[in-house]
Amino acid sequence: MILETNNNSMAGFKSRLANDSTVTCPRSDMELMKEKFSKLLLGEDMSGGGKGVSSALALSNAITNLAASVFGEMKRLEPMPAERKAKWRKEIGWLLSVTDHIVEFVPCRQVSKAGTNMEVMVTKQRSDLQMNIPALRKLDAMLIDCLDGLNDQSEFSYVSKDDESQEETNSRKDDKWWIPTPKVPPNGLSDPMRKWLQFQKDSVIQVHKASMAINAQVLSEMEIPESYIESLPKNGRASLGDSIYKSITDEYFDPDYFFTTMDMSSEHKILDLKDRIEASVVIWKRKMNAKDGKSSWGSTISFEKREMFEERAEVILLILKQRFPGIPQSKLDISKIQYNKDVGQAILESYSRIIESRAFTIMSRIEDVLQADAMAQNPSNGEVKRPLSDKEEVGKLNSAENGASLTLLDFIGWTPDQEDNNTKKYLKEDPTYKDINAKIKCNPSSIVTNKRFSYLENLGMCRSPTARH
Repeated sequence: MILETNNNSMAGFKSRLANDSTVTCPRSDMELMKEKFSKLLLGEDMSGGGKGVSSALALSNAITNLAASVFGEMKRLEPMPAERKAKWRKEIGWLLSVTDHIVEFVPCRQVSKAGTNMEVMVTKQRSDLQMNIPALRKLDAMLIDCLDGLNDQSEFSYVSKDDESQEETNSRKDDKWWIPTPKVPPNGLSDPMRKWLQFQKDSVIQVHKASMAINAQVLSEMEIPESYIESLPKNGRASLGDSIYKSITDEYFDPDYFFTTMDMSSEHKILDLKDRIEASVVIWKRKMNAKDGKSSWGSTISFEKREMFEERAEVILLILKQRFPGIPQSKLDISKIQYNKDVGQAILESYSRIIESRAFTIMSRIEDVLQADAMAQNPSNGEVKRPLSDKEEVGKLNSAENGASLTLLDFIGWTPDQEDNNTKKYLKEDPTYKDINAKIKCNPSSIVTNKRFSYLENLGMCRSPTARH
């Protein structure tokens, strides 16, 4: 009888526990870590059948998915909730800890017990990860600190979509109709708040440029998959089309004139041009490396002309990246990420990509508030102070003068003159671009090279596409 009563009590407790939504059993960090790394080891194939993706792609997807779950779309300029911030720092730390065990052998001198000097090989973290993971962590922290500075602000708020009294204020004049509209006091923001927001925007711009430089460099170093190469036509003319091919192979090539002849009216057309140019670059490089004229990649055009065409196409790609960083990933980038087997490169690419995306979003939200402030001060000046589109923002990024405000260049002890000198130094050392000015009659501001160096050394480099965010 006592046993039966106890069993009934236990069954009743279990029933109440199952039905009571207020009773929660929080999972420990150890359980969360076990689950996360189990998914990585299984390659996202939870059946255990060995049909999962590579470790590199699994880690890349894990970092991307974590950022999406923590940050979302960031429709408002506001500080991060403490629990989400803690979740991000904890779980991104778990995923980045993999890089601590990616090592390379380096020579090291040691003194034996007998007092003799000898050289032995020791392991250390791979140089590209050792230089750039700490840099990315710092950029990540700078973005979080920027949002944390909004904790005590009360000068601007956001108009609710359901507020009929604010219907006129709530109607955006650009293509971001789903983003809430910021609301400022009738006379605009105070001078300290306005200056602080501009200071934050200048800093975020530098974070954006640094992260996109890292991302572009990592993508350029990834191997081109054979599946992508097999999908290409056998000559550049078929990839580009007659009109684009004629423009690039003409005796005199002017990049500015080339873009005036191209239809850049939509994101789809810009991406299509980028796909065509990247495919032609790969084709021409393979033709230049063909060992004999009988191979399917052989060429009837001289090596010098082929090299000149490839350099011109590289310049077009550089300008596209500088002017339109918000376009989606190209077919080549998607293919590289999908088939990349280097875990270190996968982590660098995905981490830099999400920092780049967040910086661009925060920059846009700050611009929205500054626009609302400008409209409050001078409602008739809406044409000048309207919100910038992504394409216009790019031009502003490339030409912005930040004055005396502290930027990332100041943070690492650099000046613009040093950056220019650094770029010229690498261009002089790289034989690929030795005669580029003479051959194509144009002088791009910076060119991505294949040298391994700290990506923070060249903040003016182009940005990789970001519609993957």
